[in-house]
Amino acid sequence: MNGKILITGASGFIGSFIVEEALRRGFDTWAALRGSSSRQFLQDERIHFIQLDLSSEERLKEQLRGQQFDYVVHAAGVTKCLDKADFYRINTEGTQHLVRALRALGMPLRRFVYISSLSIMGAIREQQPYTEIRESDTPAPNTHYGKSKLLAEQWLDSENEALASRREQPFPYVILRPTGVYGPRERDYFMMAKSIKAHTDFAVGYRRQDITFVYVTDVVQAVFLALEKGATGRRYFLSDGQVYRSSTFSDLIRRELGRPWWIRITAPIWLLRVITLCGEYTGRLTGKVTALNNDKYHIMRQRNWRCDITPAQQELGYRPQVMLDEGVRRTIKWYKENGWL
Repeated sequence: MNGKILITGASGFIGSFIVEEALRRGFDTWAALRGSSSRQFLQDERIHFIQLDLSSEERLKEQLRGQQFDYVVHAAGVTKCLDKADFYRINTEGTQHLVRALRALGMPLRRFVYISSLSIMGAIREQQPYTEIRESDTPAPNTHYGKSKLLAEQWLDSENEALASRREQPFPYVILRPTGVYGPRERDYFMMAKSIKAHTDFAVGYRRQDITFVYVTDVVQAVFLALEKGATGRRYFLSDGQVYRSSTFSDLIRRELGRPWWIRITAPIWLLRVITLCGEYTGRLTGKVTALNNDKYHIMRQRNWRCDITPAQQELGYRPQVMLDEGVRRTIKWYKENGWL
C-alpha cells in the first residue's frame, strides 16, 4: 500500500508518530498544520507541509485545491479547552468542514480514518463486576470532549445515509476509538510522572477502577491497518488488550524513576469536584487551559474503562505490540533523554 497521504494534527502527539510511520512505509506524506503549530517532531526533509484552516469550509477548499490525496488521517482535535464551545467548533465542526471540502473538490479518497476516542461512550457498564464496553452499547458521553467526538461520528454516519438515499458513492470513513494513549511526547500523563518525581501520587475515589491504555505506536499500527482493510462506516476500540488497576501506571512510573520516596494520596470524589471547579475558574481568570477542569473530573470519576478490541483484531488484524510495563519504560526513558524529567 502506498500513495499520497494527508495527516491532520500532524504536529500533535499521535499525529507526529503517524507522519513518521507514513514516511517509513514510503507514502508521499503531507503534514497539515496550523500557522502557529510547532514542527519540533517533524524534521524529516521528506515531509510536505500544508496549512489548513479547519474553521472554514471555503478556506479549506482554497487550501486543498489542486491536491489529490489517496488517504486522509484526521488526527486534529482538542482534548481540553477554556470554552466548552471550542470542543464542538474544532472537533465536530472542523471534521464537517474538512469532509465537505474533500467531497466538494472530488477528492478520490480510498480511505479517511477519523481518530475518535473511547470517551464517546461515557460512564457505562459501571456495575461490578465490570465488563467490556462494546460497539453495540449506546454511547453516553459525560464530557464535552466525548460529546464533540461523538457528534462528529454521528455526522459522518448521517452524511453517508444521505449519500445512499441519493444512490451516490459513500464517503470511505473508518473510525478508531482509542482508550488512554501514552508514549514519548505525550504531555498529560507526563504530568503524573512529574508529580511522582516530586514525591506525590494523586488518585481519586475509593471504589475499584479498571483502566486501559494503548501505546502510541499501537494506535499508529491500527491507523495503517484501517487505511488498508477498514470497511466504510466501521468503528474500532483500541487498547493493549489488558486491564489495569488505577495504581499500576503510577507504580510503573515510580519504578522507572528509581523508586523515589512518595506520598500516595487517594482523595474522595467530592474533593476532586472542588479542585476541578477551582481549576475551571482559575483557567478563565488567567486565560490558560488547565488539566484540572470539568471534563477531567468526569474522566477521573469514571470507574470502568474496559473495551472490546475483538473487532479490530478480527477485521483489521490488529495485534498490540507494547504492553504497559514496556511502554512506561520507553516513555520515561524518552522523557529523561529529552530533558523533560
